[in-house]
Amino acid sequence: MEMGSHVFQQSRICVFGLLFALFWFCLLYSPLWVFEGRTFWRNSLQIRNQSQIPESIPVVNQEPDNHEGFPFLKALRTVDNESDPCGGRYVYVHDLPSRFNDDMVKECGSINKWFDMCKSITNSGLGPPLENPEGVFSDKGWYATNQFTVDVIFHNRMKQYECLTNDSSMAAAIFVPFYAGFDAARYLWGYNTSTRDAASLDLVDWLQKRDEWKIMNGKDHFLVGGRITWDFRRISDEDTDWGNKFLFLPASKNMSVLLIESSPWNSNDFAIPYPTYFHPSKDSDVFTWQNRMTKLHRKWLFCFAGAPRLGNPKSIRTLLINQCKNSNSGKLLECGNDESKCHSPSNIMNMFQRSVFCLQPQGDSYTRRSAFDSILAGCIPVFFHPASFYTQYTWHLPKNYTKYSVFIPEDDVCRNISIEHRLRQIDPETVKLMRKEVINLIPKLIYADPRSRLETVKDAFDLSVQAVINKVTKLRRDLISGRKIDDFIEELTWKYSLLDEGETVGVHEWDPFFSKPKSNNGNTDSDNS
Repeated sequence: MEMGSHVFQQSRICVFGLLFALFWFCLLYSPLWVFEGRTFWRNSLQIRNQSQIPESIPVVNQEPDNHEGFPFLKALRTVDNESDPCGGRYVYVHDLPSRFNDDMVKECGSINKWFDMCKSITNSGLGPPLENPEGVFSDKGWYATNQFTVDVIFHNRMKQYECLTNDSSMAAAIFVPFYAGFDAARYLWGYNTSTRDAASLDLVDWLQKRDEWKIMNGKDHFLVGGRITWDFRRISDEDTDWGNKFLFLPASKNMSVLLIESSPWNSNDFAIPYPTYFHPSKDSDVFTWQNRMTKLHRKWLFCFAGAPRLGNPKSIRTLLINQCKNSNSGKLLECGNDESKCHSPSNIMNMFQRSVFCLQPQGDSYTRRSAFDSILAGCIPVFFHPASFYTQYTWHLPKNYTKYSVFIPEDDVCRNISIEHRLRQIDPETVKLMRKEVINLIPKLIYADPRSRLETVKDAFDLSVQAVINKVTKLRRDLISGRKIDDFIEELTWKYSLLDEGETVGVHEWDPFFSKPKSNNGNTDSDNS
C-alpha cells in the first residue's frame, strides 16, 4: 500500500507539473499567436485590396484604414514640416551615364549641322559674353545665348538648386539630366530612324531598371529638351520622316518633358521659355534692367524682325512686312536679304527697345524666340495665333493675355486689316498698363546665370521646377485619395491650362485654330528670322 500510494503521489505531481507548464506556455506565447494572426489578416487584406491600387504604386506594409502603402508618403510629409525650408521642394537628380549628357557636350561640334555649337555651350550654356559698344545692354549678364541650349542651362541651374537630396524617398520630383535636345539635333539630317531613336530607347531602358522609377512608373520624373515638341514626335518609322519618337515612347508619356514649345494635343510635354540674352547673377541686375525699360522713349508704334516664308502659303509674314514698309509708324528688320542683321542681338534689342508693339507671328513652328526678346525689351507683343504663346507658357504667364499682349487673328491680317489702325485704337493709359505688365513678366521669362543664385527673384527655372513639383504632389495626393480624372480628353490638352477652378472643357473661341495639327517642314533651326 505504501509503495502504491507513493507512486500515485508521484503521478499526481507529474500531472500538475505538466498542467502548470502548459498554463505558462499558453500565457507567454498567446500574444505572439494573436500578433501572427493579425499579421496574417493584414497580409490577406493587402492581397485582397491590391487590385484597387494603381499598378505603378507597389503596396508596402499597408495598414487598414490608412495610407502607409504609398512609398512617397515620406516626401509628402516634409510639406508639413515648418522647420524645414525645403519641405515639399526636394529634388533628386539621377546620376546618368555620361553618354546621356556630358559626352554630347564634349562632341559639341556635331550637335548642329549648320554651325558649331561649341561656343554656345561655354559659360554653363550661356555662350560668349556680348560686347556692348552701343549701350543697348546693361554692363553685366548679357551673353550670345543660342536658343537651343536650355538642356545645359537648366541642368547647370539644377546643380545650384537649394533643395537637392540624395535620398530619393524625400524627393518631391526626380530630375533626369538627359540632353534630349542635343540628342535630337545631332541626328536630324541624314540619319536613319534607328540612329535617331537609339539614345531615347537606351535612356528609358536605363530608367525603368531603377528603383526610383518603379515607385510611380516614372510619373514623378521630369527632364528638359531644349527644342520644340515636333522634333520628338516622329509619326512613322520611315527614314524620310522628321525627328525621333522620344515623346511617343510609353515610358516618356509618364514623365513630364519640358520643351521650348509643347504640343496642344498631347499631355506629356510642357512649354518653358526660350532662353534670351539676359542672365542676371543678382536681384539688383533684374531690377535695374526693369527700371531702364520703363523709362525708355519708344519712337516706333510697331516693329517686326523676320524673314518671309515664301514656301508657306498660309504664312502672314509677307503681309506683315508690307504693312511695316508702308507705315511711317512701323519699323522693319528684314532678314531675307541679310541674315546677319537678324542674328545681331544688338540690332534686334535696339529696335525692340524703341518700339511700343512687337509683331510676333508664327516662326518655323508655332513659337519663336523673338517673343521673349521683345518682352525683355519692354515691347508689348502682338500675337496672331494662340499657340504662339497663350497656350504654351502657362506656368509663367497670367491667364488673361490681354493684360500684357495684343491678339489679332491671322484671318484678320489675311483680310488686310490695318495693324496700325488696330493698335492706335488702344487707349494710351491701357498701353502704359500693358507695358508695366510686360516689364513685370521679365523675371519669370529669363534664366539666371547658373553659376550664381538669385535671392528673392523667381526666374523661369524656379517657376518650372515648382510647377513640376505641384503637378507630382497633386498626382500623389490623388492616388492616395483614389481620385481619378476619367473625362480628360488629351486631344484638347491646350484648353485645360486655361480653365479656372471648377470650370469644365467646352466650346472655345480658339477652337478653329486647333482643328488640325500644324504640318512641320523640318526647318526648326531659325532664331529671330
